[in-house]
Amino acid sequence: MNRKEDILSTVRMFQEENLDVRTVTLGINITDCVSSDVSRFCENLIDKIKRVAGSLVPACERISDRYGIPVVNKRLAISPIGAIGGRTDEAGYLQLAHALDHAAESVGVDLLGGFTALVQKGTTPSEARLMESLPQVLSQTNRICASVNVATSKAGINMDAILQLGRIIKRAAEKSADQGGFACAKLCVFANMPEDNPFMAGAYLGFGQGEAVVNVGISGPGVVKRAIERLRAANPDLDLQMLASEIKQTAFRVTRVGELLGREVARGIDATFGGIDLSLAPTPKVGDSVGEILQAMGIEKIGAPGSTAAVAMLNDAVKKGGLFASSSVGGMSGAFIPVAEDSALAHAAAEGTLSIEKLEAMTSVCSVGLDMVCIPGDTDADTISALIADEMAIGVINQKTTATRLIPVPGKNSGEWVHWGGLFGASPIMAIRASGASSGFVQCGGHIPAPVHSFKN
Repeated sequence: MNRKEDILSTVRMFQEENLDVRTVTLGINITDCVSSDVSRFCENLIDKIKRVAGSLVPACERISDRYGIPVVNKRLAISPIGAIGGRTDEAGYLQLAHALDHAAESVGVDLLGGFTALVQKGTTPSEARLMESLPQVLSQTNRICASVNVATSKAGINMDAILQLGRIIKRAAEKSADQGGFACAKLCVFANMPEDNPFMAGAYLGFGQGEAVVNVGISGPGVVKRAIERLRAANPDLDLQMLASEIKQTAFRVTRVGELLGREVARGIDATFGGIDLSLAPTPKVGDSVGEILQAMGIEKIGAPGSTAAVAMLNDAVKKGGLFASSSVGGMSGAFIPVAEDSALAHAAAEGTLSIEKLEAMTSVCSVGLDMVCIPGDTDADTISALIADEMAIGVINQKTTATRLIPVPGKNSGEWVHWGGLFGASPIMAIRASGASSGFVQCGGHIPAPVHSFKN
């Protein structure tokens, strides 16, 4: 492709194919805000966020206007508060959450991540209290997102934490029953959680990352879909290698755009540019769907045999194209398949072609995991814990990031729908086979040891 065609292709991405920068996320180190006095801790957090992030939104808007690149969300990620909370009790964590919510609103950002506990090898009393505070925190705040890392390939799987989280998720759903259990949409449970992820609900600023770091999440499902459709129209006899090459070239161009904007924002607010997450993050908007990419690749019904292979090829091609375009690739960088946030996936779930079991298989080869999956409101806590454990095992054994955002929707049964609107979308309630049959396993608790291939020192 010559330079003129390349420029016109990039313009078309923005004007016709829903390309945008999905999020510019500023990570802020808050370790210097800690105080044994919770009120002082809150004051320190508000002061620092206003000082460091006050210019983020104006900078994003200014640079977006300059280059004509839409920036959909401006977000914050802080140091994992569970690791620095010290003697803070549950009421104190709720107070901190309200302070952070106020600070996020005051600087004009959409969401704030970092209400985080890192418990893969064990849970401190402070982290346990933070986790117990989550139902209240997530149901009483508007912008706070939480995440818990319960497993790594090096440490194994903390089943005690997973057992606790099953009950916490149930309580969070009940406390937000009037919103369809929406509090659970702001809680992500991870294995091998990345420290530089710009996407919510799993964003936080890892230790050793610096004082203020800009990470960018790009999104171009519509761009990739249209590139595949054009290739198919021009080459009726194309093979899968040609398809993978086209996806790779498209990911390259998208990545270059995202890095340009991210570096400009970082310079504009005197922060460090951290990296770019290549993940294809869908929205409920038609034409902006990872599910529609799979259909363009030839999977007529999402969840049909071949769906896992198609996701694997898509994920790999996106990574290869992005890595060639930038030396600052981070986060999860692949393809997201969040059911409620992707209209094509939601309709496949409603039709019955996409089951939780098939979705779980697909997560073994893509970014994240059982994401924005709505389940019956009467699902018991042990079954929720078992679903989390399954997904964590996939991540630990395959040495990849996996996660769950499971939403038991109060009062809803399989086949019914829940609607949230905006980027969170809508979803049918997905059936769980043999629900309630896992208690004898998960209630053993303890720790699933790390796999043998984790010992590489």
